[in-house]
Amino acid sequence: MPLALGALLDGIPEQLVLGFGLAEGEGVSIALVVAIFVSNLPESIGSSAELLDGGVKRPAVLGLWAAVAALCAGATVAGWALSGAASVGVRSGLNGFAAGALLVMLVDSMIPEAQGRAKDLAGIATVLGFALAAALSAIGG
Repeated sequence: MPLALGALLDGIPEQLVLGFGLAEGEGVSIALVVAIFVSNLPESIGSSAELLDGGVKRPAVLGLWAAVAALCAGATVAGWALSGAASVGVRSGLNGFAAGALLVMLVDSMIPEAQGRAKDLAGIATVLGFALAAALSAIGG
C-alpha cells in the first residue's frame, strides 16, 4: 500500500502540471509520455506483488490501480481546467511536492527492497534508469 499511496501522491501533482501544459497549447513530447510510463512501472509492479503476496485478491489489486489511474487522469483534466488560475509558484510547489513524494517512496520502499532482492543488479538498474531519464530529457528538449 505505501507504493500505491506514493504513486498517487506523486502522480496527482505530476498530472496537474501536465494538464496546465496541455491547456496552454504545449505539446506532450514522446519523451515525457515514456518517462511517466516507465517511472510508474516499478511502483505498480512492486506494490501489486506485495499486495498479492499479502493475500489481496487480484481483482482488488486491479481495482486499486484503476482507481489510481482514474484519479491521476482526473488530475490532468483538473490541471487543464485550472491552468489560468495557477501561478508559477503553485506550479513549482506542485512539482516540488511530486518530487518529494517520489524520493520518499524510493528511499523508504523501492531501493531497500531492490537491494535486498537483486543485490548488485539493483545498482546497475538504477544507473541505467538515470541514464535513460537523462537521455529522454535531452531528446525531449
